[in-house]
Amino acid sequence: MRITWFAWLVQHADKYGYSDGPLRATIGTGAVLVTAALLWFALHRNRPAAMAAAGLACALGFGWLAFH
Repeated sequence: MRITWFAWLVQHADKYGYSDGPLRATIGTGAVLVTAALLWFALHRNRPAAMAAAGLACALGFGWLAFH
């Protein structure tokens, strides 16, 4: 399943904001992941809130990268 998903993503990379090149895509993806990690560590005492905040940050961040 993971290989199929990765193959699909590579096939449609130009439709999801990764047509600007691998460097810009890597920087954007890394920024989203770092933001999610910072939210997780800031809210680590309340695990459900940390999971929700990190998940929302990832969803919004990757959505932003995909469509802008």
